[in-house]
Amino acid sequence: MNYHYSTKVPTSDTDAVGDLLRVAANPEIISFAGGLPAPELFPVEKIQAAANQVFQEKGMTALQYGSSKGIPELRKIVVERLKQDGITVDEEQIMISTGSQQVLDLTSKMFINEGDTVIVEQPTYLCALDVFKSYEANLVSVEMDENGMKLDMLEEALKANPNTKMIYTIPTFQNPTGRTLSLERRKKLAQLAVDYDVLVLEDNPYGAVRFEGTPLPAIRSFDKTGHVIYTSTFSKILAPGLRLGWVVAPLELINKFTIMKQSVDLHSDNLAQYILAAFFENNDIDQHVSKITALYKERKDLMMAAIKKYFPETVTYSQPEGGMFIWIEVPGITDTQELFDRCIQNNVAFVPGEPFYCDEIVPGTFRLNYSNMPAEQIDIGMKRLAEAIDEVLAQSTIGYT
Repeated sequence: MNYHYSTKVPTSDTDAVGDLLRVAANPEIISFAGGLPAPELFPVEKIQAAANQVFQEKGMTALQYGSSKGIPELRKIVVERLKQDGITVDEEQIMISTGSQQVLDLTSKMFINEGDTVIVEQPTYLCALDVFKSYEANLVSVEMDENGMKLDMLEEALKANPNTKMIYTIPTFQNPTGRTLSLERRKKLAQLAVDYDVLVLEDNPYGAVRFEGTPLPAIRSFDKTGHVIYTSTFSKILAPGLRLGWVVAPLELINKFTIMKQSVDLHSDNLAQYILAAFFENNDIDQHVSKITALYKERKDLMMAAIKKYFPETVTYSQPEGGMFIWIEVPGITDTQELFDRCIQNNVAFVPGEPFYCDEIVPGTFRLNYSNMPAEQIDIGMKRLAEAIDEVLAQSTIGYT
């Protein structure tokens, strides 16, 4: 059979995410690759207790078909959590999603036609790029510094691409760089959306996990005209296996999201929603997030200390105030895949920078995750990584001379 795929199907069978997860699952390898939370902090017993409560009190309801918009109990919980980001909405402006990844797909399906421009940060979340490419978007990237996307360059991109449908941003503890968009730039980005009449898709999976600095309001909090769609997830504050997130948008768009979700999965896991609502009812989520934050800060500090101790002085790196990632750039490395292969031989792994770029790739860049590895493994793994860097740099110098 000759399969005639649609243009939505990737032309390559390369599975970057699957490869990362397989690497992370190899017990011989110290993996700084996958963006995995610390599993020892999953509140297993408390979630089990919540599940038992749901089965005892609402078993038949939880196992039945449910509303595409999500159960009211969980949407009310989201309303309260949004206040921490400066967002005030009612539950009718919220839809529960199957992770925030589903929101990226539904938003793209809703707005992107072939050839429409989507502006993204450089670099940005690789699975978002995959979604935008599947809808045949024209991708344009904008450089970042330690304060996030450079908005003067963003405005230049908007002027050069009048068919821009959407700006995609992860403003807080960005994936892959860990950088945070400054307050001034958040306000300016909300205004640019109005000035150029373009949507902003604000993705905030990591914002609750802040261990330094001052919390910043969401870009959505400055939106008075319905230009900003906001999405987040329970994956980083509880457990990604629950696959529950949410989207916040004007009611007109939420109604569209709900109808479009019906054609995808009817509704997100009903049982998981009731379990999550019961967990929030019986537990202090902020106390749990504080435990996550304290552990991630400890591991981030260990990784930063190892970078200073073992890496060449020419290496540059981001300074995250929260989240899960550090972005590294090694001058002199022209083939990051070669470095990755050398690291695998040394039983350590990272994510090469290439999949995070939609156009010109900056060589020698890669992402490190500090949330998943125990403290005793971080120093060992970083030393192995530094040795691989030294080996590749030495080989490059020999090859050049």
